[in-house]
Amino acid sequence: MIISASRRTDIPAFYSDWFMRRVHQQYCLCVNPYNRRQVARVSLQPQDVDALVFWTKDAKPLLPRLAELDALGYRYYFQYTLNGYGNLFEPRVPELESCIETFLQLAQRIGPDRVIWRYDPVVFSSQTDGTYHQQRFGYVLERLQSATRRIVVSIVDDYRKASLNFKRLQAQGIAIKPECMPEQLSALCRFMSEQAGRYNIPVFSCAENIDLIPFGITPGKCVDGELIARLFGVQVKAGKDRSQRRECGCLQSKDIGFYDSCLHGCAYCYAGTLQSGLRNRLKHEVDSPMLIGNI
Repeated sequence: MIISASRRTDIPAFYSDWFMRRVHQQYCLCVNPYNRRQVARVSLQPQDVDALVFWTKDAKPLLPRLAELDALGYRYYFQYTLNGYGNLFEPRVPELESCIETFLQLAQRIGPDRVIWRYDPVVFSSQTDGTYHQQRFGYVLERLQSATRRIVVSIVDDYRKASLNFKRLQAQGIAIKPECMPEQLSALCRFMSEQAGRYNIPVFSCAENIDLIPFGITPGKCVDGELIARLFGVQVKAGKDRSQRRECGCLQSKDIGFYDSCLHGCAYCYAGTLQSGLRNRLKHEVDSPMLIGNI
């Protein structure tokens, strides 16, 4: 079994203490996001967990606890989003230089093969056009060139929750352009693959319905059985995760997060809003087997 921690919220950034308590208790309880009455018990016993996949924008709170995970025998890697949008789209994410420093520390601690850089999602707007993204991607790539072995990119989707945030930004005079010009997108994708290629770092797309292969970007699997086998020598017996989008190539995993509980407040987020995150944070109990709420 692969544990996803988590596509629904940033567990390393905001719920590391809860996660480590659950690790030591060797189980947690997860609520079905589509039926809150359904609660599943998920084993966190090391022998039951093929690998942990962490999703985060800020791993700093979890860094001091990695030695515990290692001592307990857990295998893990990180999907680490580092965009550097600042207050425009990521008002509560740490500053870019702080994020880069944490990323570098993590890669030094566990190795660059286990820290995957996500430039995700690419948002085209009146303030973040193709030139902006080329400059930002190029700068971060230069800083992370020795700290990662794989890059994941995606183009922003017009999710319902993100759409509301984008409308607010548009009311402030910031034009969001989810339907970017094909030549703008192709130029950016070609730039990213060529620049990453200078360091022999492949670039993969995440659940894209746009064919980016002509620009050097191939469809990827964020929860990747081949990667897990290469990193840890473990053969995962799992098929495609049918709970994800059709374009997603990830293997089946068990997500232990909770929607509407992240505090980053990213405008493009599909998983929640800052307001709902702040409300649900009040329901969080670090000793509860559930991330949000209790039974």
